[in-house]
Amino acid sequence: MSKLLEQINYPADLRKLKKEQLNQVSNELREELINVVSETGGHLGAGLGVVELTVAIHYVFNTPKDKLVWDVGHQCYPHKIITGRKNSIKTLRKGGGLSGFTKRSESEYDPFGAAHSSTSISSTLGMAVAKKLSNDNNNVVAVIGDGAMSAGMAYEAMNNAGALRSRLIVILNDNDMSIAKPVGAMSKYLPKLLSGKIYFSLRETVKMIASAFSKRFAERTAKAEDAIRGLVTGGTLFSELGFYYIGPIDGHDVDNLVTILENVKNSKHQGPVLIHTMTKKGKGYKPAEDSGDKYHGVSKFNVLTGEQVKSKTKTPSYTKIFAQTLVKHAEQDTKIIGITGAMPGGTGMDIFEKSFPDRMFDVGIAEQHAVTFAAGLATEGYKPFAAIYSTFLQRAYDQVVHDVAIQSLPVRFAIDRAGLVGADGATHAGSFDVTYLSTLPNFVVMAASDEAELVRMVNTAVKINDRPCAFRYPRGNGVGIELPNISETLEIGKGRIVRQGKQAAILCLGARLEECKKAAEILSSRGIELTIVDARFAKPLDEKLIMEVATSHEAVITIEEGSIGGFGSHVAQLFSERGVFDKGLKFRSMFLPDLFLDQDTPDVMYTKAGLNCDSIVEKIENILKSNIVLAKNRNKISN
Repeated sequence: MSKLLEQINYPADLRKLKKEQLNQVSNELREELINVVSETGGHLGAGLGVVELTVAIHYVFNTPKDKLVWDVGHQCYPHKIITGRKNSIKTLRKGGGLSGFTKRSESEYDPFGAAHSSTSISSTLGMAVAKKLSNDNNNVVAVIGDGAMSAGMAYEAMNNAGALRSRLIVILNDNDMSIAKPVGAMSKYLPKLLSGKIYFSLRETVKMIASAFSKRFAERTAKAEDAIRGLVTGGTLFSELGFYYIGPIDGHDVDNLVTILENVKNSKHQGPVLIHTMTKKGKGYKPAEDSGDKYHGVSKFNVLTGEQVKSKTKTPSYTKIFAQTLVKHAEQDTKIIGITGAMPGGTGMDIFEKSFPDRMFDVGIAEQHAVTFAAGLATEGYKPFAAIYSTFLQRAYDQVVHDVAIQSLPVRFAIDRAGLVGADGATHAGSFDVTYLSTLPNFVVMAASDEAELVRMVNTAVKINDRPCAFRYPRGNGVGIELPNISETLEIGKGRIVRQGKQAAILCLGARLEECKKAAEILSSRGIELTIVDARFAKPLDEKLIMEVATSHEAVITIEEGSIGGFGSHVAQLFSERGVFDKGLKFRSMFLPDLFLDQDTPDVMYTKAGLNCDSIVEKIENILKSNIVLAKNRNKISN
């Protein structure tokens, strides 16, 4: 049998095939997907579950003129293979290669970039309204999973779409499987919906009767059909939001999918439509089907066995150290509560849950709710630890400000994935948390330079009962040092001197400390003795220590794994207020560049960002060589 996939470079090629050939295309596409991800790593399970759906959508709709938006983008690899990126698909998630998510700059078939959840309906509604205003009749399709559908933003968008009666097609990819175990009432509601066979037979019966009678009777039967649809399928929720509900249907029956999509495409219905498809995450690859997480995110693996290539390091991850430390505290303090937003495995909260199932709350993809939920717990004397990735905490900034900070509630934020994260690229980089948290009054912001410091920060956070605090730590493994016991705490706003020098000083916040130590050794061999300060706190600053360093060194450099406006900016403000610059101090800040860095290995990304050992050495040498003097121009400026 010839490989049909070899003939398909773009959806236009797919649309040349007969409908009877689509099953073969789907099988070949699934095989290709497995082979690709076995070499690249990435999100496999979600893609396996939407192979048939991907084929059917591109077969029926005239993409890219018809717009197709994938929510989150975990499931977009099959889409990429048949939209002009087949030959480059093995560069997935690599430096200079394809993004692991949809990306507007990558292809016209990606009309909206995604990596965070629940944005698809809002964005496609915007497209649909724009098309209506432009008298454009092309279709707009959003594909959203049941996990993403549980987020509030999805319902805000559906409510608005129903009110506007916009022509919008939403496909609910219901696999009863988000990254973690689905939570919430919606996760129980959706799987209970019936198979739809009874509904479709009833629907056809009603249509046959209606066609034989008058227009007036037909209008009444249409109302009856709506009632049947609600009673039989449970689609009332979506109907009440203004959507014409179809389903649930088998998301792996490509023939039926094509038929239904064609009917919807050709329908004269004015208003949004929701097609409810039932799929299986990991479909067609037994190791994925048998896995608890359905191979949601995998490293490279053996195709035959499914065995993944695991890191050989024996050093525990920062995430694991945080979780284990929190468990030790929770054994002694019944007020400690764990909270996460659909990421128990990623944040280590699964470890906490094993010990304290009644004190761990996975609230689903709902970071806003997670923060305010934590605030409510804090008002009652509990000690909530909200473990959330830096990039996802961005979604709840209003709640951090309004519900936590203003009320000075002692919510503890464990900020995972701080700094650059590698293959997931800009969308998942923890770039902004120090900046957006350090602007808030009475907020304690810490950054761990190593795993021992992380333990001390967890210990310290447990003791902070009068205000909110946050501690950030990177993805990956620690540096391999001994961990302190849970009694060791930090004095709020106090840093530490790691190395004593004379000429220049580095004020380091966070996990670039090891690179600073390497740089100090190189500079020492060149006759430059460097002082290194582990700042520990971005807020409050250790003003006493920082001023002592500033007045005893020729030059000071700050370094952090975050954007402009963070630690370095606060130090510069301190120096400005104290008149340090008036006395000739040479000062520079090293931080993430003012751009979104594409995916690569973390080491390469930090090199590009200018935050590695070599960049530090170069910065120190240049600043010490600098003899720039701003001369006072006493002459009047004239034209």
